Amino acid sequence: MKLHTANPAGINLFRGYGDGFVMVGEQRIERSIVVLPDRIIEDWGATTYDALTAAQLEVLAGLDREVMLLGTGNKLRFPPPELMRTISRRFAEARVGLEIMDVQAACRTYNILVAEERKVGAALLLG
Repeated sequence: MKLHTANPAGINLFRGYGDGFVMVGEQRIERSIVVLPDRIIEDWGATTYDALTAAQLEVLAGLDREVMLLGTGNKLRFPPPELMRTISRRFAEARVGLEIMDVQAACRTYNILVAEERKVGAALLLG
């Protein structure tokens, strides 16, 4: 699917997505990444939903965002309760909202929040 939004210069926006990939601007990305309005973090360390760790999620809490979106692949899957308990305190301490959704919803939500000039990030598990 293609997403069409106005793109202020230098702001990362999702322009499309499909099975196993997203388009950020003109760049096709086929691996798990973190997208922020001003940069892309390609070495986040997370690869798949099944291999997700507390340490990888804690990195997201330290990115100085108001809201962090976690895209869990083609379908919504909540991390196991013990993992959520471990990281929820860290996100609360950092005053960061963590929203979990599928990758497609994360792309759309990210673009809306960027347009509202919110401090948002999207961590996408594409593997």
